[in-house]
Amino acid sequence: MEMLWVVLIGVCAGWLAGLIMKGSGFGLIGNLIVGVIGAMLGSFAFRLVGLAAYGLLGRLIVATVGAVILLVLLRFVRQGSKS
Repeated sequence: MEMLWVVLIGVCAGWLAGLIMKGSGFGLIGNLIVGVIGAMLGSFAFRLVGLAAYGLLGRLIVATVGAVILLVLLRFVRQGSKS
């Protein structure tokens, strides 16, 4: 059941990150996948610095931060491959 929540929160976080990072160019499905991966990345990054998220809103914030970080990294990789 926990994995289902991670996926659902990740989908919402990907959508939010897509809104925050306008022009990322990954489309709806791409941003949703990035959101799920970003949820895991955000959770890992927050644990590294000793922070924890409680409740639905906290987990959504952590997942959104992770998804935005992932979109920024993907944008750099994408621009690097064009040059």
